[in-house]
Amino acid sequence: MNWEPWTGCYKISDGCTYCYFYGPFSKRFGQNNVYKTNEFDKPIAKTTKGIYKIQSGKIVATCFASDFFIAEADEWRKEAWEMIKKRPELDFLIITKRIDRFNISLPNDWGDGYDNVNIGCTIENQESADYRLPLFLSYPIKRRFIAASPLLGAIDISAYLDGIEHVTVGGETGREARVCNYDWVLDIREQCVKAGKTFWFKNTGSFFKYDGTVQKINPFKQSCVAKEFGINILNGKKLF
Repeated sequence: MNWEPWTGCYKISDGCTYCYFYGPFSKRFGQNNVYKTNEFDKPIAKTTKGIYKIQSGKIVATCFASDFFIAEADEWRKEAWEMIKKRPELDFLIITKRIDRFNISLPNDWGDGYDNVNIGCTIENQESADYRLPLFLSYPIKRRFIAASPLLGAIDISAYLDGIEHVTVGGETGREARVCNYDWVLDIREQCVKAGKTFWFKNTGSFFKYDGTVQKINPFKQSCVAKEFGINILNGKKLF
């Protein structure tokens, strides 16, 4: 289940260069005007019978067509938090490259976090990891995970895994996508094993280096190919 309260985005780091949503080869290229969508109130929308349209127990992928912490949405975010608070039986999943803006528009009753909010900090290389993850770990968040996607190089996150629930890894998708090396994926997996964290190899990306050879992977098969390697460590965790 997706909820896109606002849309529009723009590049802030190397991981955004060939964004499948807003990059130069996407259908949405140039849509950097951030605005509310007509589904802004989706979490609390009801049927004519007064029943919530989103049923209890759903995972709600939130703001995947933008960034939940983008500056243009600072005022709207206050309303978004209120709706999230009203639906404690839903599991809201938020992924961001703007974790440095986490404290902006934070609700007064946030405390150490809402039980129904799972926040993922995206990293793409060592530089982004070393900047974003210390900030990520410093904030009051009950449930947090790392999304190494698009994975653009070898990354050592071992120093940041304490306090992290889970790590997801994925390659870059698109005709100009940069190569994702399977060795980098395995290295992060090994770090998770040593730290006792769950791990999900989500997708290979469009250009995947395995056993010394770069293969072009159909975008509709990238998740299936990743799954076939059998390296996920989920321990019963429900996939996002």
